Amino acid sequence: MNTDENNTYSVKVIIIIIIIIIKEPVGLFRTERKRIDGLTLIPRQSGKSLCWDVTVTCPLAASYIEGAARQAGSTAEMIASRKEEKYIEVETRLVFQPIAMETLGVFSSSARQLLCSLDHRISSSSDEARETCFLFQRISVLLQHFNAVLLHD
Repeated sequence: MNTDENNTYSVKVIIIIIIIIIKEPVGLFRTERKRIDGLTLIPRQSGKSLCWDVTVTCPLAASYIEGAARQAGSTAEMIASRKEEKYIEVETRLVFQPIAMETLGVFSSSARQLLCSLDHRISSSSDEARETCFLFQRISVLLQHFNAVLLHD
């Protein structure tokens, strides 16, 4: 798929689910050590905007291998819970959503729930039942590109 098709798909997704976002907003925290990856300008739930932080982790790293050997997805779950602790102060003003993925393709449960809810909104707006599959496929391809860059360097 070429760049124009990717851009068209991205615009279509944003228009369909009617979410206007700010990428890496500044000024939400007193310290700049904390910086979320995105924020919706239109409130999502209870009058609060949705903000998120995306993390991709390798379960084969020495510090994670023991937990990963016991249960698939444990690394993503651990990273998601760490992100929730890091951004606990945001909960009063925003709905925070950690999006944690493993390089082997496993999503944290909270990330899967968010993506499924977005998929439902996309599918119902576009009348295309396969949109759910398309979103997960796109993310999987991005993850494969990420892995290729890591292995290349």
